[in-house]
Amino acid sequence: MHAWGTSLGSFVFVGALAGVVLFSTPTDVQAHRLTPSQASERVELPGRTVQQPSGVRRDVRPTPAGSTRVVPRDDAAKGSLEDRIQAILHPVEEPTMNPMPFDVPKTISAYDDAIIGTPLATEEQCVKYLLAYNPAPNISCTPQQLVSFYYQEGAREGIRPDVAFAQALKETGFFRYGGDVVPSQNNYCGLGTTGGGVRGAAFATPQLGVRAHIQHLLAYASTREPQEPVVDPRYMLVRGTYGDNTLGAWEDLNGRWAVPGHSYGQSILSMFRAILSE
Repeated sequence: MHAWGTSLGSFVFVGALAGVVLFSTPTDVQAHRLTPSQASERVELPGRTVQQPSGVRRDVRPTPAGSTRVVPRDDAAKGSLEDRIQAILHPVEEPTMNPMPFDVPKTISAYDDAIIGTPLATEEQCVKYLLAYNPAPNISCTPQQLVSFYYQEGAREGIRPDVAFAQALKETGFFRYGGDVVPSQNNYCGLGTTGGGVRGAAFATPQLGVRAHIQHLLAYASTREPQEPVVDPRYMLVRGTYGDNTLGAWEDLNGRWAVPGHSYGQSILSMFRAILSE
């Protein structure tokens, strides 16, 4: 009798769960009638945006670094009735993402001349602008990959990637080179070149070359250490020279990054604004 009562209780519990799932899940007809704005929602998380089905609400409040939060299993909205019940009974833990450890001001104008900020141009605009002037750039990866590296490394350090890419175009002659640096060096900003045939720094991969470029800009613009190990061979030289002082604008690189460079920063910003027109 006791065993029969236990089985009956389990049956009632599972039946109740099934009722909750069945009555809370929209039918195919109801789902079909959802408007595009209802069909999905964008949830902003630190450092990323998650696209998720409408009606699935997740807790996106910040949690302590390294902690986890319990969320419904992804298969809770699909599969058999038994799968959905198991998903409710056994939720999985999803790791949270730590926010960036520093603030980056949002760039809102093409005439903002700050070195630190967010991009205005898209990666596609950067690629299109490059190929319009040089359909066959002399680089060891695709133009799309190189631009992607600038956006990845720039976002990591808070450096504006679209303007940094414009600087690379200026320094390399749209990746035609012809000066002291040769393409195989993956040196896109003239790091370590002093003229007279001095080739300067070389990097094993295009991404490391981009990382060194971004880190060198960071050395001028901030006292904050890079998020990745330093690969810029002149990073400590700049930091040791400037100490607590920093340069805030691209025009401040005049006579410093390039000598005499009277309009060096202005020319970079001019190329950046041309990218925006693509």
